[in-house]
Amino acid sequence: MELTQIENLLKEHLTDATEIHIQGENSHFGVIVVSDTLAALSRVKQQQAVYAPLGELFSSNIIHALTIKVFSTEQWKKERLLNMAG
Repeated sequence: MELTQIENLLKEHLTDATEIHIQGENSHFGVIVVSDTLAALSRVKQQQAVYAPLGELFSSNIIHALTIKVFSTEQWKKERLLNMAG
């Protein structure tokens, strides 16, 4: 599966996300979602929101493992500054 396909699926369903980044290979992927709305939810609700559009990919084993990180816009600015400094 192409990373852009996963990204497009998430963008279709997480319409308020300002940024979505996907990385990974084979069936193991990592997702970063920047969304003030999602960041305000509990971690369980965040995961449910990200997993929901990808359900069929999990059932067909196209995705076996998924790491999810959700940031608010402000948290993402800080995260990027920390990564650039390091």
